[in-house]
Amino acid sequence: MSDVLEKIKTRRSIRKFKPDMVPQDILDRIIEAGTYAASGMGKQSPIIIQVTNQEIRDKIAAANCRIGGWKAGFDPFYGAPVILIVLARKDSPHRVYDGSLVMGNLMLAAHDLGLGSCWIHRAREEFETEEGTALLRSLGITEAYEGIGHCALGYPEGELPKAPPRKENWVYYIK
Repeated sequence: MSDVLEKIKTRRSIRKFKPDMVPQDILDRIIEAGTYAASGMGKQSPIIIQVTNQEIRDKIAAANCRIGGWKAGFDPFYGAPVILIVLARKDSPHRVYDGSLVMGNLMLAAHDLGLGSCWIHRAREEFETEEGTALLRSLGITEAYEGIGHCALGYPEGELPKAPPRKENWVYYIK
């Protein structure tokens, strides 16, 4: 089996991260993988925001926590020191699909480079708030974007989870 297929089969969502920061050169490689995701009609509607600033990361986590309905203090990013936020242009009919492919590439690249990742939802709701749009404006992003997901990244704490057995009747064949 190729290394790519092995990585696909062994990547799991991580929900406990070490606090150690990921070096920028590794983050750059993961982000580059995200930029090579397929996109509808090749339009490349998604963007990626890297968050390593602890204060901003914690503000985003607090907003995500409020939207998710958790008690204050819960970290919906499970201690990950890095968050890669994927958004896509609202005027793209392919935005959710394009952004989802970016998320998949980010998570597979992270796994290939020895990092853990977890897709965290509620980015759409976050970036519909004044706080979310203000963050985008602070980066010079003025076009209308929809949040697709957060890719929590870091070094896994503990053993990697094993994949559960594949369900029956997953695939049907028409010959």
